[in-house]
Amino acid sequence: MDYVYTPEPIPSVPVRGSHLQYAVSRIFCVGRNYAAHAREMGFDPDREPPFYFTKAANSLVLSGATIPYSLGTSNLHYEMELVIAISKPAFRVSVETAQDHIYGYACGLDMTRRDLQIKSREIGRPWDFGKAFENSAVITPLVPKSEIGELNLGNIDLFVNGVTKQKADLKDMIWNVSEIISNLSEYYHLNTGDLIYTGTPEGVGPVVTGDHLVGNIDQLGSLELHIGPAE
Repeated sequence: MDYVYTPEPIPSVPVRGSHLQYAVSRIFCVGRNYAAHAREMGFDPDREPPFYFTKAANSLVLSGATIPYSLGTSNLHYEMELVIAISKPAFRVSVETAQDHIYGYACGLDMTRRDLQIKSREIGRPWDFGKAFENSAVITPLVPKSEIGELNLGNIDLFVNGVTKQKADLKDMIWNVSEIISNLSEYYHLNTGDLIYTGTPEGVGPVVTGDHLVGNIDQLGSLELHIGPAE
């Protein structure tokens, strides 16, 4: 096939302990999935159906990287999250069978241009400027579900320059892993290559140039990110 231009390589995430790469096609993100975080953002959480936003696959950046302070913002925030990788087609799957469609898990950061997100929200516009931008989806290598089983509880935390900023348990999610997959599969034909960022606990906050972020989730290891100067 002759292309007008040479396409970029397919974004992918390494699989821990192997030479394999997980090719990524789409990134879905769950909004306000921890009650305490919803409250700190000014909302009263309940169990209405979850809502989602997306990021482009080429917004992925691997743990350990240094990223430039993002364009167009003066209030760049971290959001530490559990990430799910889908293993096979999932369309209108039940909560009971959703676990059968998980390839593995990773630690992730949903980087957010908070000032742009809030401005968009206040005037009823989409969140794209605040959420979907270069280097906004940080991720560690995937850990296959076959190695650790279901992941519905365990510590999740984030440190900025050694200071604890976020600390919670995965069991605190309003919608758990199986419920998220089942619900999202009502609206999309999920498939291999789809990642789902499952929401962040309370304690989100800003970063500045020079900051060093370290996040952890039980059984998945650590995520690391450095914030460089703006371009």
